[in-house]
Amino acid sequence: MHERAREFGERADTEYGFDIDVHEFPEGTKTAADAANAISCDVAQIASSLVFRAGDDLVVVVTSGANRVSEAKLADVEGVPKGEVEMADAAEIRNTVGWSIGGVPPFCHDAELPVYLDETLTEFETVWAAAGTPKAVFPISPGKLREFSGATVVAVSE
Repeated sequence: MHERAREFGERADTEYGFDIDVHEFPEGTKTAADAANAISCDVAQIASSLVFRAGDDLVVVVTSGANRVSEAKLADVEGVPKGEVEMADAAEIRNTVGWSIGGVPPFCHDAELPVYLDETLTEFETVWAAAGTPKAVFPISPGKLREFSGATVVAVSE
């Protein structure tokens, strides 16, 4: 197992008592479509953790792989002007959240950030999220994901 996936698993166990069932795919799971193909699930079951800058703050949006985040809706949720929401810079994500783009898990971040959960993910019994690397994912119920991440369920997809 990749050391970053192992680290994520250890942190999830220590912080939440959650034993992560990591699945690694050498071909990678960088995109939601790649992950869905590797796992053999619907792309809508992929829980992609995206980091946005909303005004002066970073926020994490865990969205369905079938959806695109509406920056305007996220701006409304965050109470910032619509033009002040954008994807965060890769270096800032790594330095603040502690994980690199493509491998950001929905919880176990280095900083306390608001986390929003795409309401469409709550329709599934199981979703699949990144486990610390672009080649590792794990299954989790949307309820546990929301509990561990402290996420607020919102409608932020286009």
